[in-house]
Amino acid sequence: MMNTIELMTLGFLSEEPLCGYRLRKKMEQLQGYMQAVSDGTLHSVTNKFVKAGYIGETFTVVNGRRLREFHLEPAGRERLIEELKNTSGYNLTNITKWAVVLSFLSVIPDEADRRAVLQRRLDSLGSDVRRLYSDGEGPIDNDKVADKYRRAVLMIHDAEIDAERQWLERELDA
Repeated sequence: MMNTIELMTLGFLSEEPLCGYRLRKKMEQLQGYMQAVSDGTLHSVTNKFVKAGYIGETFTVVNGRRLREFHLEPAGRERLIEELKNTSGYNLTNITKWAVVLSFLSVIPDEADRRAVLQRRLDSLGSDVRRLYSDGEGPIDNDKVADKYRRAVLMIHDAEIDAERQWLERELDA
């Protein structure tokens, strides 16, 4: 299973060729409030993917500086499609990781395969996702959380889950 940085690398390169700087900026925009992507991490991923044949690279000189631009190779597109089609585990249940998967779901060419991923996400929302905290014995009922700010986090989370569930149900009924 690919990590989020790897998935975003192939996903964004499926849209257009990008230099490392623009690729990193797109990742940061998609992740919003999440941690910034370091140049070292991105460099490591792009080098690994060049060696694997998933992405190619070209070099040009712009304003006297050497610019390294990446593009998606056919093997990289196939790998991305397989990764998206087989989304499971934490990439399916973690909202941040799921947002990355959902952002690139249109790369999957087959509608039935896209719908299968959406159905797995909807099924995961049927679990006890509303109970975020545990007392070691099992989930704590959200209504029993005393701190008003923590209850606010739970209330916002619940509203997001409800909105996503409604969208998924409409999408799958269409």
